Order: sequence, then structure tokens, then C-alpha cells
Amino acid sequence: MNANMLLLPVIIPLLAGILILLVRRLRGIISLLATGSILIIAIALFKQQLTYSLPWLGFGIDFNLRLYPFSAFILLSITALSFLVMLYSCSFMQGKNYLNQFYAYFLITIGLASGAVLADNLVLMLFFWEGLLITLFGFIAIGGKDAFKTATKMFIIVGVSDLCMMIGIGIVWYLTGTMTISTLNVPLNTLGCTAFVLMMIGAIAKGGSMPFHTWIPDAAIDAPLPFMAILPGCLEKLLGIYLLVRITMDMFKLTPGSLLSSLLMIIGAVTIVLAVMMALIQKDYKKLLSYHAISQVGYMILGIGTCLPAGIIGGLFHMINNALYKNCLFLTAGSVEKQTGTTNLNKLGGLWSKMPVTAVCFLITAASISGVPPFNGFFSKEMIYGAALERGTIFYIAALLGSFLTAASFLKLGHAVYFGKRNQENENTRESSLPMLIPMIVIAAVCVFFGLYNRFAVSYFLEPVLAGQEFTEHTSTLLIALTVIVLIVAILHHIIGAIVNGSGVKAADHIHHAPVLSGIYDRAEKRFFDPYEIGLKIVSIASNILFFLDRAVDWIYDGFTVKLAYGLSGAIKRLNTGNYSLYIIWSLLGGLIILILMFKGFGS
Repeated sequence: MNANMLLLPVIIPLLAGILILLVRRLRGIISLLATGSILIIAIALFKQQLTYSLPWLGFGIDFNLRLYPFSAFILLSITALSFLVMLYSCSFMQGKNYLNQFYAYFLITIGLASGAVLADNLVLMLFFWEGLLITLFGFIAIGGKDAFKTATKMFIIVGVSDLCMMIGIGIVWYLTGTMTISTLNVPLNTLGCTAFVLMMIGAIAKGGSMPFHTWIPDAAIDAPLPFMAILPGCLEKLLGIYLLVRITMDMFKLTPGSLLSSLLMIIGAVTIVLAVMMALIQKDYKKLLSYHAISQVGYMILGIGTCLPAGIIGGLFHMINNALYKNCLFLTAGSVEKQTGTTNLNKLGGLWSKMPVTAVCFLITAASISGVPPFNGFFSKEMIYGAALERGTIFYIAALLGSFLTAASFLKLGHAVYFGKRNQENENTRESSLPMLIPMIVIAAVCVFFGLYNRFAVSYFLEPVLAGQEFTEHTSTLLIALTVIVLIVAILHHIIGAIVNGSGVKAADHIHHAPVLSGIYDRAEKRFFDPYEIGLKIVSIASNILFFLDRAVDWIYDGFTVKLAYGLSGAIKRLNTGNYSLYIIWSLLGGLIILILMFKGFGS
């Protein structure tokens, strides 16, 4: 196969996006043709191994693209999910504002994402990676009235993490003298460990991990819904975790039990628990899903951080599973929003009979994300559980607690939206249109398929990533039994909570308002722990201090010194009386002072 085909997944969507900005008609058709064509190309390229090289910037920085099993798998995932979300968007976005910008940003994003995955040069990868920052900003900015503020927040948070990655890449270049990713083997000395941490920050920030996550819940409210399905819910996970695996396995070659490995596992465990605890108390469909998008990336980081083949495969399997069910869950939220005009859980309820297809798709993907057997999420989580337990019981407990809280929050969400008492305003609600339903049905079906035939998914798509490393699953009957028990406890917890608190949407309120937790939740909802808000406060304090110093300097130079000069000149003026005798006395005194100083100088 011609290596020039590697350019097509990048060029086609980029050109189509630019074309849509220039013309105002046929944007939906152009978008579907572009995403459909690159999906066909990705299918044709799958299982191929190709390289493409072109002189670019000099100094060893060439336009190198490389297709191998891992990048081919990620490219196929990106193009397949993009096509489905684009089909959905053609119906969902009808009547919305800024349609040309929306479709253009969508397509350009796909082109840049494809380039980032195929790039075999760190600078080239960074070129595509940073391009995504621009389209991400535009995607959010065309949303609601507060969208520009959210876009700015995202730009700063992701921009800072990307700056860290740039510095890390610079250190790698200094240590190895090359930017070619496939040939890198960075020593894990002090500088090497620093480079890993800096590049890791860029990878996990793109994936949506804590503490670089706080813009995502805001974007869930402000940005167009397909944005949440395709970017935080899908592409960013694929790109961030792809890069994390590359730097962990290929560039730096971490070992189990190392300090860096433990650091990754701690970040993963903390992200799982804290994000899902925030998801549990949300009263908005999209915002609840956004916190789960953050929490689930914690499982991926935890699995990869074990540096065990089973954990890495589990993290990758969870990556693709998450991209599937999280994508579909956001699409169900869009379906509900399109038909009812709201995603406020207090204004929804009883939609099962009105929107049965959406409800079934929700149930399948909610069961998948909660780790219910035999759906796909169950098997990827079990692989991560086993590897995490081998590295430390505390990591396994954190992952299991995350599963309990995930199941509890989705029981609450499903009860509130589909099975609770129907709001009178939704009596005339109907099922969504077929173009919106088809992507949800396809993705839900794949979740079932990857669950029932999980060995096929692992062996066909994921095991080639390990490049011959021995792979042994760490799951056991005991671990599976514990998972099932946790899920049963979550169901009982929801039933009792719904009865005690009076409704499904309030089923977890006793956790929200529990002693100690209540205060923590209140502070969290007021953004007390938001690094961005903390940064803004620090900047505000620093700017006030600098402003005070600036005014003080101005007062010294423009006020005090001027007044002092006027005062001295006035005093001198008053001494100038025209009395020659007085002038002679002042002259003699001055000469005497000079002589005294001269004699002192000679004496020393």
C-alpha cells in the first residue's frame, strides 16, 4: 500500500473544514462525506505498517508519519466515532447558531487528531497537538452566553499543561539528540524523570485527569453537546492515553514499582474517587456525565501506571470502552435535551415510554460504564482491578469504591430521567429522529459485542500493542464476586436512598449532606478547590500588591521627590538674601569642611 495514504486522514478533513468556512451550503453533506471517506481509509490502513517521511524544518525535525498496530487502532477509533457523531450532529444541530464554524471546527479537529496519532516526530506531534488547542477554544466559544469565559479557562489550563510538555520534549531532545518517537529510549536519570513528568502532565491533561479537569464540567453546560461527545468524551481520551502509553512503554520504559509508576497510580486513584464523588451529587444530565468522563480516565491511568502488561491492556481496553459508552451517553443526553429542551434532572422523568430507544441505549451504556457483566466495561475494569491489586491493596480499594459510586450515580440518573415521575411539561415528548438514533444504537451494540466477545477485542485490537510481551490476566473468581457484590450494594443503596429521600434524583442526597462531606461538597461547588480559581486569586493578590508598589514608586518619583525638590529650592531661595557678608561666611564654612575632609583622606 502506498505510504502517501497516511496523509489522507489528515488532509481530507482539514480541507473539508476550510471549504465549509468558505461556503454556506451543503455543510452537512461535505462533513459526512469527509468523515465517511477517512473512515474507509482508516479501515483500509488497519493492520498495515507504513512510514512516510518528508524534509520539514531541518535539525532532524522531519515530517514523519508512522502507522503501526497501536496508531492504526487509535486512528480507526477516531474516524469511526467521528463519523457517527457527525451523523448525529446533522440532526441535532439543526436550527443552532454558528453552524459553519461548528462543522469546520469538527472536521479540522479530526484532521489534527489524526496527525497527532500518526506523527513519528515529537515536534510534528506537538504541531498537531497545539492546533487542537485552537479548535477546542473555537468549539467551546460558539456555545452559550458564558461560553467564551469557559473557552478562556480551557485555553489557560490546557495551554499551561502543553507548555510543560514542550519543556519535556526539549529535555528529551537534549538527552537523546533525536525527535523521532519510534527510536527514542530516554534514560531515567534526574533530567529524564523530569522530562517524563512534564510530558506526562501534557498527556493526562489532554485525557482530562485531575487536576487539569475543571473546565470540562463548565464546557458540558456551555459548549454544543456534540462537542462533549467527540472531544472530552472521546478524542481527548484517545489522544491523551495514546501518548501516555507511548511515553510509558516506548520512550521512557517505566518498570513496575518505580517511583514514576507509583506516581501515575496515585494520580489515577485520586482522579477516580474525587471525580465520581462530584458526579454523584450533580442535578444536570450533562454535568453528571462530564464528571464521569474525568473519573473514568483515572481507571486508564491507574491501569497503565501499574506497568504490568495486564494493567496496560486493561487501561487501553478501558480507553476504547470509555470512548464508546461515554460517547453514547452524551448522545443520549443530547437526545433528551433536543426533545425536552432541558437536561435538569428535576425537570425530567418518566421518559422510558416516550423515548424507548434512547432509554435502552442509555441502560446499555450506563451498565457498561458501571462495570455490569457481561458488558464491555466490566471486563476492562476487572483487568485493571487485578493489576492494581498486585501493586497495592489501596489502589484496588480506590478502584472498587469508584465502581460503587459510578453505579450509584447512574442508578440515580436513569431513575430521575427515564423511570421517575413524568414532568407534565414532557407529556408531548417524542423519540428523536433516526439520524440521532442510529449512532446511539451502533455504539450500544458495540458495547454489547465487546462485552460478549471481549477476548476478540483484546487479542485483535490491543495485544499487538504489547509487541510480543507476555500477557497474563490477573482477574480471579474472588475479584469478580467482589465486583458483583459492590454492584448489588449500589442497587440496594439507591433503592433505600430513593425511598428515604423521596425521589430518584435525591437518592444520594444523604451522602451530599453527610457530616464533613457536606462542607467539602459546598466548598467544591463554590470552586474552592479549583486550581484555576486558586490561580486567579493568586494572580489577583499579586496584581494588587504590584499595583500598590507601582503607585508607591509613582508617589516617590512624581510626588515626594517633586515636593522635596520644591522644598529645598524654596529653602535655598530664602537663604539668598543679597547679604554679601553672609555669602562670605557660607563660603568660608564650605571651604573649611572641604579642608577637613581632605585631611581625613590623607590620614587614612
